[in-house]
Amino acid sequence: MRVFGIDIIKGSVRSKSRRPMYALIRMEDGDILGEGEVTGFRLFRILSEEKPDILAVDSLQEIAIDQHDLYTFLQALPPSVRLVQVTGGERKESLGKVASRFNISFNRFDPFDEARTIARVAGLGAGAEVVAFENTSEIIVSRHRSPGKGGWSQNRYVRKIHGSVQQKAREIEMALVAAGLRYRKKETRAFGGNSRVAFEVAAARDQVPVSTYRGADVQVRISGKRLDRITFRPLSGKPRYLIVGIDPGTTTAIAMLDLDGNLLALSSSRQMAMSDVIEAIYRVGKPLVIASDVHEMPFSVEKVRRAFNGIAYSPRQDMSVETKHELTAPFPSQNDHERDALAAAVEAFRSYRNKFQNLIRRVPPGNDLDEVKAGIVRGQSLEQVLSEMKGRPIRPVVEAPKMEIDPRTDERIRILDGTVKRLKGVVKDLQQDLQKKDHEIIRLQGRIKKIRSQQDQVFRRDAEIIKRDAIITGLKKRIRREERNSEKLRKRVKKIRDHDKAGPGEQEVMLKLLPSLTREGIRALSDELGIKEGDLIYVPRIDSWGKNAARELAGSGIGGLLARLPRSSRFDPQLEAIFRDVSIPLLSAEMTGVQVKGGIITVPRDRLDAAIRAWDDQQRAYEREKKKTLLEDIYREYRTERGKEMKKVG
Repeated sequence: MRVFGIDIIKGSVRSKSRRPMYALIRMEDGDILGEGEVTGFRLFRILSEEKPDILAVDSLQEIAIDQHDLYTFLQALPPSVRLVQVTGGERKESLGKVASRFNISFNRFDPFDEARTIARVAGLGAGAEVVAFENTSEIIVSRHRSPGKGGWSQNRYVRKIHGSVQQKAREIEMALVAAGLRYRKKETRAFGGNSRVAFEVAAARDQVPVSTYRGADVQVRISGKRLDRITFRPLSGKPRYLIVGIDPGTTTAIAMLDLDGNLLALSSSRQMAMSDVIEAIYRVGKPLVIASDVHEMPFSVEKVRRAFNGIAYSPRQDMSVETKHELTAPFPSQNDHERDALAAAVEAFRSYRNKFQNLIRRVPPGNDLDEVKAGIVRGQSLEQVLSEMKGRPIRPVVEAPKMEIDPRTDERIRILDGTVKRLKGVVKDLQQDLQKKDHEIIRLQGRIKKIRSQQDQVFRRDAEIIKRDAIITGLKKRIRREERNSEKLRKRVKKIRDHDKAGPGEQEVMLKLLPSLTREGIRALSDELGIKEGDLIYVPRIDSWGKNAARELAGSGIGGLLARLPRSSRFDPQLEAIFRDVSIPLLSAEMTGVQVKGGIITVPRDRLDAAIRAWDDQQRAYEREKKKTLLEDIYREYRTERGKEMKKVG
């Protein structure tokens, strides 16, 4: 059997600029015929020329982007070439695991070594064939050139092409009849013959006695009928060997492991007879060992063992619940029955595990380890198993010279010698493993120390960076806040300067605008132009005012407040009393002649002076009246107190 194994060296099928380059291994009956680097185009040419039995890959993604691309790839393959994915079908596993099943090791970083391993395991029956077409093929015979518009000889030219199509279709039909294949034909009639003939043949592509053809006038295309979805067919139909643990009773539980100790199936049911147990086991694989968790194997489990002719295993004594929990801890179980069945299977696997591990070093690469393990469990020697697998007879053992020794003593010595040799080998292997592990521990400890040192440096640096970043962020916020404050102050200074520069002449006096006699208005004026002692303030409206705001403004030491009279044509007495108490003029804008031009507020100096003089006269009268009222209040209070004293004396 000829097998081609490929693996990508560089590039990818998904890349348009870097097309894949493959490592190609040609192998026939286990012998390597050649190897080399090929492109995808060159690979198809080699497959068309040499037509191997199998093209093996470890992943379909190395040859196709998606399912449509995979259909195209399979259609382009020669019909006799089978595409095999050695890592399995729907449920994939790694190439290393597949190779270890045949005791093959390889360098996974070397594409040629990987392609070599792919070809070897495919030749040994590993993997699954990719099936994309039904057992039905379609043959299309059609024109290879267009008749065109033509000229004087157009009819003769068209008749020649259509006649060639018809003739080629008849030849194909005769070949199908000679091969005894069932088919259906559909013809498209045209001038002088047929323009297209389609055959639907009830056979796979490799069984059709017709090949793709392209001539001057006619072309023949052969394609398989696509399945709805791509399926996988195991390359080897051999069932896998199992170690089965059974817990019979009202509720029957089954646990199945492979020969590597992996759990394949675990189930339990109250409606499961022994026939159902046998059927369930048969669906998963072929049982090699049938185990129970008690020393005396139950009769129902013994019946299952006899049905499969398996090897019986039972513990030396009934297993305790603690032992069962310890054995089944790595595996999930739904109830106690599944736990007991799983414990029996795991215990049986552990009893053979040392033998299986020793076989890995003794079995030559390229042999199915499961078959070897099965033979050893059945009691055969390694030489017998390997000879049967290779189809060679066992070489006769040269007998040693006979000696006069007691047969019982001789047998015992032979057994003890074998035990000593086996134990010496085990001790040597354990010592080597221990030494390797010690070296590995020392190496890993040094690596951990180095990594921790590097990580500590990184952590300290990251902490310092985070701390400094926080400081920088805080300083940036502070700078932005100060910049906003500075900008605000610059605007305020500019307004004050502009206000001072735009000062009036000698006949006018500048006023500062107070939007409203409220705290908000005072704060706005203070932020914009500031309120200094002796400033003259102008309020456009005084219909609504705040008592606290008026007291605050009166207490700031301004030179006077000019305001428009409200509708009552006089100021509120309470407001006037506030300013009278601190001797700050409260003047009418109408009386002083306030003028507003372009945002600048002025008042004629002569009218302002006249208004202030009039206010001063009123202020003096106000103060006299206030003193008079105060004296009257004092005199009235004195008379009241004096009257009270006279009453007490009288």
